[in-house]
Amino acid sequence: MFDVTEPYIIAEISGNHNGSFKRAKTLIKAASENGAHCVKLQTYTPDTMTIKSDKKDFQINEGLWKNYSLWDLYNWAHTPFEWHKDLFEYAKKCGIDCISTPFDETAVDLLEDLETPFYKIASFEITDIPLIEYVASKNKPMLISTGMANYDEIYQALEVVKRFGIKDYVLFHCVSGYPTPIEESNINTIHLLRENFQCNVGLSDHTLGETAPLAAIALGANVIEKHFTLSRSEEGPDSAFSMEPNELRDLRLKIDQTFKSLGKGSFDTKKSEESNLNFRRSLYAVEDINKGEIFTKKNIRRIRPGYGLSPSLYNKLLGTVCISNLSAGDPVSDEHINLEGTD
Repeated sequence: MFDVTEPYIIAEISGNHNGSFKRAKTLIKAASENGAHCVKLQTYTPDTMTIKSDKKDFQINEGLWKNYSLWDLYNWAHTPFEWHKDLFEYAKKCGIDCISTPFDETAVDLLEDLETPFYKIASFEITDIPLIEYVASKNKPMLISTGMANYDEIYQALEVVKRFGIKDYVLFHCVSGYPTPIEESNINTIHLLRENFQCNVGLSDHTLGETAPLAAIALGANVIEKHFTLSRSEEGPDSAFSMEPNELRDLRLKIDQTFKSLGKGSFDTKKSEESNLNFRRSLYAVEDINKGEIFTKKNIRRIRPGYGLSPSLYNKLLGTVCISNLSAGDPVSDEHINLEGTD
């Protein structure tokens, strides 16, 4: 079962291997060494994604991949099927989970042969119901990105997941902008996903830096996915919005710290506070007070330290009789007072 009781970090390699099998292995090792729990591939070929065509529908005219055709982009960025077995085995040697996003049924078949522990559905495929049905039929945990999806599209995808009896799934808040401006990250959507769909929630993040992931953890996200590269200067397909190894290491540390800081939520005194209770104010005699004398503003005060009675009793005590001798500097305690009959 996919365990999301503590934050789980996925390093998305995507096409940042730049067509090099050796570089793909180096990325897996670097992800493992710098705090990721899982490394993720993408499983497709240019021909399972699109067709080779010069028509305008198939040309990219703006954004990060401007002037590419769809086929050429996916040809550049794809991870060859024949690499997958060795990469899955290498990840296991590195002590890190390895999964992939399948983009068609042939990719699912390959990942099943490799005994993938769970599946990721990409934001762009959330409306591909036949693909989601095929993945769900494998009866494994599923991660589902919701970039660009409206409520009805998310609901429809989850209905498929539930129909196949999948109970172990995570919805990812995602903004499919590459990169995503921080002011568009809209992390509060995590609340909406959890409230509306009653499930674990993660973040598939395309912003630069660590602000959005840390905010997501603070709001209760269980899984964080960030694209990962060895160096943005090497200009892989996704490098412009990917984390480098030292950034991943820092993110892991800060995510762990952020999660620990959340705690369980209570009004109990914390262990680190206990010794400081004595620095609270309490009631002290500031003059000698004999048994039978009246407590007044002159002979008792609310001062530090906190060994006496609570200062909340000060007004009730004024005008009442001291029932046991007090010396100046003594804390006022239960043995000195009698509040019976007072309001």
